[in-house]
Amino acid sequence: MQNLHRIKQDICDIGRRIYNRQFAAANDGNITVRVSDNEVLCTPTLHCKGFLKPEDISMIDMTGKQISGRKKRSSEALLHLEIYRQREDIKSVVHCHPPHATAFAIAREPIPQCVLPEVEVFLGDVPITKYETPGGQAFAETIIPFVSRTNVMILANHGTVSYGETVEQAFWWTEILDSYCRMLMLARQLGHVSYLGGEKSKELLDLKAQWGYADPRNTPEYENCDICANDIFRDSWASSGVERRAFPAPPPLKDSDSSASSSASNGTSGMGAVNDDEALVKLITDEVMRQLQQHA
Repeated sequence: MQNLHRIKQDICDIGRRIYNRQFAAANDGNITVRVSDNEVLCTPTLHCKGFLKPEDISMIDMTGKQISGRKKRSSEALLHLEIYRQREDIKSVVHCHPPHATAFAIAREPIPQCVLPEVEVFLGDVPITKYETPGGQAFAETIIPFVSRTNVMILANHGTVSYGETVEQAFWWTEILDSYCRMLMLARQLGHVSYLGGEKSKELLDLKAQWGYADPRNTPEYENCDICANDIFRDSWASSGVERRAFPAPPPLKDSDSSASSSASNGTSGMGAVNDDEALVKLITDEVMRQLQQHA
């Protein structure tokens, strides 16, 4: 028998952590925990997640109908319910607006891979959904193409949604993602993003499999994919308006670590930038000499 009061306390605790991390301004965000086949605990609408009390948490069924609670359930509960329908192993869903990850949602910029080991192990490729007006079933269904292949998504022009076996685990994936997005932005400001080599990236995927974390890149379907090129969800980019703009694609990976020092800076790789500069100087010099010869 589950202790519902304890679970409600856990929801309130995560709500405070979300609010304190500035992942949810005012009454943003929502949290749910599935407690039976047809019962889901849900945070209330129009209520700051930083000041929740156990008695504020409502109970809904799998159709979204509220079956108990003094406060009205979140207006975006259908998104959570769709995840539960698609993934029987999932027990909790967290939706919020972490600023750095949401910046990628607004820019519709794919999250670079093969940069930080912890991100490769815990997250992997992170998809960006197609935009839909929040609250309805059409919005909920935007997660369907991705939900079986990841535990965290970026919702286009909206925020993030993550899910796991507990409410704390569901929050972890969002916390890791936003921290990573912030690091990417800071590194980009420094003008240099270095990518891991092919061999080291494969080692991380092997560790991920050993530790029991699923990753599509470890399945036969993607056996020959470029594991650092966002190949898993790239077929959805056109319909979702996703495109590389701020961060260029990583260099093609080889089977050795010879590519470990590859980098991206201002849209070009480090050595590529040098070569481009040399070519530009030669082009200008040739044109100046041509002009001088014409007027000699």
